[in-house]
Amino acid sequence: MSGADVPMTEAMSTGAGEAQHRDAIGSGPSPTTLAKSRVLLVDDDLLVARGYERFLKSIGYAVETRDDGPAAVELFKQQGFDVVISDVCMPNMSGLELLRAIREHDLDVPVIIMTGGPEVKTAMEAIEYGALRYLTKPIDGEALAAIVARAVRMHQMARIRREALEQFRAEGGQIGDRAGLEARFARGVATLWMAYQPIISYADRAVFSYEALVRTEEPTLRNPMDFFDAAERLRRLPDLGRAIRAHVARSMDTIAPGTQVFVNAHPADLEDPDLFSPAAPLTAYASRVVLEITERAALDQIGDLMPRLAQLREMGYRIAVDDLGAGYAGLTSFAQLEPEVVKVDMSIVRGIDRSATKQKLMGSIIGLCRDLGIFLIAEGIETAAERDVILGLGGNLFQGYLFARPDKPFPVPDWSACP
Repeated sequence: MSGADVPMTEAMSTGAGEAQHRDAIGSGPSPTTLAKSRVLLVDDDLLVARGYERFLKSIGYAVETRDDGPAAVELFKQQGFDVVISDVCMPNMSGLELLRAIREHDLDVPVIIMTGGPEVKTAMEAIEYGALRYLTKPIDGEALAAIVARAVRMHQMARIRREALEQFRAEGGQIGDRAGLEARFARGVATLWMAYQPIISYADRAVFSYEALVRTEEPTLRNPMDFFDAAERLRRLPDLGRAIRAHVARSMDTIAPGTQVFVNAHPADLEDPDLFSPAAPLTAYASRVVLEITERAALDQIGDLMPRLAQLREMGYRIAVDDLGAGYAGLTSFAQLEPEVVKVDMSIVRGIDRSATKQKLMGSIIGLCRDLGIFLIAEGIETAAERDVILGLGGNLFQGYLFARPDKPFPVPDWSACP
């Protein structure tokens, strides 16, 4: 952002700005509310940023300005804001990287991205990651006042809605039309199918295993997270788990002998007697199945976790921890589950060729798993550069779009990705 981008219209003067702001907000936030509304302004050209800061303060906002993305993220984590306005081109951290970092801490706060050189690709990325608006500089006061006022209203409504939902759920309520949800869930289960993605051994140029991924033809539940959320709200997680395991069992005889299959298991499955039943469809294939534990934060609610895991291992199952390095999936998962396999989260894999920190972290994890006799799978590999760095660190088991996308049984890896 250059000095020439400073808005110089009459709207940026205090008097004109206040009048246009009152017109812009209409029945929106009151002056009292505005005084409490906090704006984080991020631009590497502080001279220009101060112009926007003075204008926003003149119409009632509390404004903090930073010229560096990482510093802005730290301030946001410490204090929180109602609106974030960021330039897109900055050293150390771009506006889009700032947006992604903020979304890790707050899903609701509106983020406005500014640029002096608009590009379709950048605008699409901004929208994809949840930017409220993508603005071309210079921005006059009227436009800025209207957009910030709208952002404040949106943040207030989002916060009220989230608080109401949390209170509603705390009291045992369920959101939406239960009868409609039950009908959609039933259609989801009836049209359920499993996609499979290969996990390859690079050294052997062979399929090490496949991961089974749930899919459904029900349009409203095609996102697996929505499907599992519906099952949880309806208290039908055991039913969904049984349907998934039955589908996987029907595919086991069509896969190459000895090939393993990873099956996602929710903690609710660990309390389902069907998982432990000798008559359950998947039990016959237990020696070829790795149960990949998801939602590990809920494991604390299972009082007899270790005996249950021991019983599953006696049946032939092995246990995997997924998403190591993301959220709850820390070293405590090793102590709780004592897994035979861990899968490193794609947040560590993505761009590892450009990050010395990620390389050190991955090297430490590979060394730890080697010492403990645990198989390590790097998931989410999309580029040859990511593959090569992990190979150099000692990794060998890979999963990701570089080799194959999930598909109906059983996709063949692209071996040209293993030169």
